[in-house]
Amino acid sequence: MKEIVKLIRVNQWVKNFFIFAPAFFSGQFYHWPAMANVLLGFFSFCFVASAIYVINDYADIEKDRLHPEKCKRPLASGAIKLPLAFAIGAILFVSGVAIAFTVSHWYLGILLFYFVMNIAYSFRLKQIAILDITLISVGFLLRVIAGGILAGVEVSKWLFLMTFLLSMILALAKRRDEFIVLQHRGSLRKSIRGYNLTFIDISMGFLATVTFVSYMMYTISEDVVQGFGSDYIYASSFFVLIGLLRYLQLSFVYRLSGSPTKILYRDKIIQLTVVAWIVFFAVVIYWK
Repeated sequence: MKEIVKLIRVNQWVKNFFIFAPAFFSGQFYHWPAMANVLLGFFSFCFVASAIYVINDYADIEKDRLHPEKCKRPLASGAIKLPLAFAIGAILFVSGVAIAFTVSHWYLGILLFYFVMNIAYSFRLKQIAILDITLISVGFLLRVIAGGILAGVEVSKWLFLMTFLLSMILALAKRRDEFIVLQHRGSLRKSIRGYNLTFIDISMGFLATVTFVSYMMYTISEDVVQGFGSDYIYASSFFVLIGLLRYLQLSFVYRLSGSPTKILYRDKIIQLTVVAWIVFFAVVIYWK
């Protein structure tokens, strides 16, 4: 069972919490019919995403065996045989699609597009530098769009923009870690050859700056201030700044950017800033 959990990467399901963002920021958390749809959509997305991880591990099985960390994955290590892995992936995919079909046909369309995009990514598109990190970011955008459909709310242009920028930083940080590891081993895949540390570091710094400036513009935007009914939204910038600086420190100083989810699970400073940021908006939105 432990190897199956590793195969379907349950720890990566935290990424799918982006589905809850539209409902949270629109004040829908107390509206049970909307939240029931979002919750079903969350698990549906998790199941399909896990099926994609199985396919991706199959596509990368030989490369993963050469990686110091990825060689421990169930398929690369041989802990789970391919027929069993394919069966698990098929069950997860069918279950996810079935749930999506009962919830919303529009959501089902988003989910199927996400699946097809990631299959193309796994077998071909991730070999193209910059396009690879762009598609990762699009995946996060699709989560947010799906959340809006499920909750029956319009996705804010600000949420759309901030999600894309943040996910680009996370994707670049992951490529940075892969570049360092594979460079030392003298084996770089095609997409990694399109990067070097100078380019990645400059891009991450640039995107972090754009992200923070965009967030500041968001917090002082007149429509946002009126929408939340508070003049103090700008105070949340403190948590965003600390979180960005901490992530850059982990990437550049400690070289721990290989897995954003591991950072979220393990780093206390990142955890505190994320929780504090969420609590701040929960108080502004729901404590009225």
